[in-house]
Amino acid sequence: MVMPMPMPMPGWDTAGAVLLVLWALVMWTAVGVLACANRGPVRPWVYRGSLAVIGSGVLGQLGHVQEHVAQAGYWLGHPNGPAWMTPWGTGLANGLQQVLPGRPAFGMELLHLTGNFLFLAGLAGVMVITRRATGTRTRRWAKTGVWMQGLHGLEHLVLTLSVASGAPRAIGLSTFFGLVDPGPGLTTYRVWWHFTANVLGSIIFGLALYHLWRERREVRAGFVLRPLPSVTGRAA
Repeated sequence: MVMPMPMPMPGWDTAGAVLLVLWALVMWTAVGVLACANRGPVRPWVYRGSLAVIGSGVLGQLGHVQEHVAQAGYWLGHPNGPAWMTPWGTGLANGLQQVLPGRPAFGMELLHLTGNFLFLAGLAGVMVITRRATGTRTRRWAKTGVWMQGLHGLEHLVLTLSVASGAPRAIGLSTFFGLVDPGPGLTTYRVWWHFTANVLGSIIFGLALYHLWRERREVRAGFVLRPLPSVTGRAA
């Protein structure tokens, strides 16, 4: 007996896509507010807010990197097959595709762009929280991560914009700049390119978090309000 296929649920796809984009927008708004507030006098709430951004970035990257791990795992069993995404990734991509329904693959490109921006926001949160602890290993690893993930995010931005502008295929370093026809070779290169970039980025993020835990007292000390010294003297 053939079991009926479940009906698509475009409402859930759309809701998930909207929430994902809102999540990224809220995170980057928070990063901007925290970075600006951190330039002035010491404000203890910036410390707590940065921790919230970092934690949100961890959650976002866990969801993002598992997609790439799943894609690499699928490739190991189907090296000559077409590109594949998880069911939840496909649903979110379908929801995002509604922005430009006439541009094939736009939803998938926008999904990965958003995931990278979530990851980058988490790293930016580490940079904000260590602004007064510049000599820490936490900040050095976070800076490395921001540079690496910034370049990776730029790659995804180029891929997304190329598809949105009507290019027949995504154009970027991870697609040989659109010069290679779709097929197993291109799929293999792109799957492992992004898998490697995300795993390396996740390791760097993990090292930054590890040192943040070890150097938490030094980092926290930069957000402690210190009383002004009292001025005493006799009236003339």
